[in-house]
Amino acid sequence: MRKGILLVNLGTPDSQAVGDVRKYLAEFLMDKRVIDIHPFLRFLLVRGLIIPFRAPKSARLYRGIWNDRTGSPLLHFSNLQLQLLKLELGDDYVIELGMRYQYPSIELALHKLKSAGVQSIVVIPLFPQYASATTGSVIAEVMRVMRRWPTILPLAVRGAFYDHPLFIDAFTEKIQRYNRGSYDHILFSFHGLPERQLRACDPSGTYCLAQKNCCAVLTEINRNCYAAQCHETARLIAAELKLTRADYCVCFQSRLGKQEWIKPHTSTTIRQLAASGKRRLLVVCPAFVSDCLETLQEIAVEYRQEFIAAGGEELLLVESLNESPLFIRALQEMATGIAVHPLV
Repeated sequence: MRKGILLVNLGTPDSQAVGDVRKYLAEFLMDKRVIDIHPFLRFLLVRGLIIPFRAPKSARLYRGIWNDRTGSPLLHFSNLQLQLLKLELGDDYVIELGMRYQYPSIELALHKLKSAGVQSIVVIPLFPQYASATTGSVIAEVMRVMRRWPTILPLAVRGAFYDHPLFIDAFTEKIQRYNRGSYDHILFSFHGLPERQLRACDPSGTYCLAQKNCCAVLTEINRNCYAAQCHETARLIAAELKLTRADYCVCFQSRLGKQEWIKPHTSTTIRQLAASGKRRLLVVCPAFVSDCLETLQEIAVEYRQEFIAAGGEELLLVESLNESPLFIRALQEMATGIAVHPLV
């Protein structure tokens, strides 16, 4: 009995051309879970303000990371993860890759699994920390597609894996390749979210952003909070590296618009670190399992320039998990539900 596995990442334009970037941004930003405001206001904001100005700029940024041979880094590494997972799982599994936005779509990937005659499907959103705008949106799209099927196959969704031991080990191993003694500080930079999306995950309505440092420690109250899961990921990696709390900090990047986003912001943090005398920063982005625009451009180029302009000497990005054998084993565990032996 063959089993289906669906890996899902965010998505990428088909090319770095302005038209393809515009098409990608339109699908991405019109998702009601990404910009969670009234549909008419979202349409005016996205179509009237964001896309006309952001598409040409984003196209230039994509040209800076696009590979002439392999194309989009996100799509390249996601496909590589799929191929490596196939080698681990063997012929009993059919594995497809879907992107939440653009090609290959979730709908296409599910159609391929259905056509292959699989008897069940496991969906693995490739977002370590849960957010409505990422994992939540993936689940909603899978349900939209499958509810039209005459026979809805047994379905399992692997949710947040922010604390999966092999995921933590994979990032730890990446960081250990660097001489930490030559860096003054380690920065864990996660993708940001509007604060209102954090509040929406607080069923009590009285805890999130109402208590000081409410996200700093993962508890039963905030266990579904994106920011709290980010802090927990950083804490677990730091523990593996034997870092003290003074050795690292947690911040959030990629703000959009004027509304309040999760703090502290990465841009603000690196300027503060430069002002405090930190000269060399090592930056880790554990919200991303594949290198993409947010790591290769935003961190490695834009924030590096900002840090140096503020008085720093060097800011270096730790590459994402990409083809990490430890991460592939984490995916194997999530796909099968069976613990795998550690690498020797």
